[in-house]
Amino acid sequence: MVEFKIKFTKQAVKDIQYLKSANLSKKAKRLIGIIKENPYQNPPPYEKLVGDLDGMYSRRTNIQHRLVYEVYDDKKMIKVIRMWKHYE
Repeated sequence: MVEFKIKFTKQAVKDIQYLKSANLSKKAKRLIGIIKENPYQNPPPYEKLVGDLDGMYSRRTNIQHRLVYEVYDDKKMIKVIRMWKHYE
C-alpha cells in the first residue's frame, strides 16, 4: 500500500508548540503515522466534519483537542489543517 504524503498548514506547524507544552506531541505523531498509512482507518475513530469544515476529518488527541485534516486521494496527500483546537 502506498503511503500518503503529509503536508502541514502554517497553523498546524504553530500548533506543534502547543502540543509539546501539553505533552500531546507523542499522541499527535502516532495519529499522523496512522493517517499516513490509511486516513480512513478505524480505530482510532475519526469524524467526518460538517459546516465550515465540510470535507475534512478529525481525530481526538484528547477530550478538547483534535487533529483536523483533509484527504486528497487522487494525489495520495493529506493536508493537516490544525492540531490544536478547531472550535474557533
